[in-house]
Amino acid sequence: MADQQQYNPGMSLAGAVDLESLKHRVEAEPGQAGGAPKAGGYVVDTSENTFQAMVQTSSTFPIVLLLWTPTDSRMFELARTLGETVNAMNGQIQLSRIDIASNPSIAQALQVQGAPALFGLISGRPMPILQGLPQGGELQQVCDEIIPQLVQLAQQSGVTGTAPYADAPGDEGEEAGDADTEVPQIPPEHAQAHLLAQNGDYEGAAAAYAKVLEANPQDEVAAREHAKALLLARSASSNVRQARAQAAAAPDDVEAQLAVADIDMIGGQIDDAFGRLLDYLASGHRDQIEPVRQRLLEYFAIPESGDPRLSRARRRLATLMY
Repeated sequence: MADQQQYNPGMSLAGAVDLESLKHRVEAEPGQAGGAPKAGGYVVDTSENTFQAMVQTSSTFPIVLLLWTPTDSRMFELARTLGETVNAMNGQIQLSRIDIASNPSIAQALQVQGAPALFGLISGRPMPILQGLPQGGELQQVCDEIIPQLVQLAQQSGVTGTAPYADAPGDEGEEAGDADTEVPQIPPEHAQAHLLAQNGDYEGAAAAYAKVLEANPQDEVAAREHAKALLLARSASSNVRQARAQAAAAPDDVEAQLAVADIDMIGGQIDDAFGRLLDYLASGHRDQIEPVRQRLLEYFAIPESGDPRLSRARRRLATLMY
């Protein structure tokens, strides 16, 4: 994205007001009767604070960007249909929704003058798909043809990761009928690191989480977030195709193998990341045990402690080391 246009938060779209949208304004919250469809699954809402981080993740999995106004009922069917299509693809692609009224600088960066607008995003490069409300069979064509083509194009470019799955906001409390359910609070000592990570400053977040761990080495959440921040600081914007080509061309190069393992971890392909590095050691590269061990120990902090992939990888690493 940065190669094509400078992202400049704070720019205004004053004057670009769609008077027609006022006739269709709906005050209901997303997910409520009469309101916009809510996020969840492989559908996320993106803001100016998380935009750059989202662009970086498009180097791991493809993204469909929907610039919309979630209070305009004319766009609900578009958002709902796109969400259903993306969720049915089980992480091959993500739908990122951006409210242009609340985040005008993103619309400015993409040179969008009104909503809705639809883009594909692969490795930080936006591809216009649709401007304005779809007419005739356009929406069906987008869902049946264009979105699968985006996935194929991403795969051809080496972007083969899986988008993370997220529960819809408020699902836990609503299903249990518990009105008092609250979103878990960020510990005060994590606040600075958490904010830096949300803003896409992964290097700064890693340093901040390291300070938390200095004060409390037993903080498992800080350890996990520290490892994730280090991973993203290193490789979130890597050229996936180039990294995989280099690793294939230089199977003995430890840095090339570590780079692809990073890409697999970011994409949620944990077994592939573990297996690549463990296979590298098993193939006779015992002189590189230490950098591989250090990287694996970092990875081991990311999955939940009960993840069977974690226990298998730990056992195999111990076997290879002794």
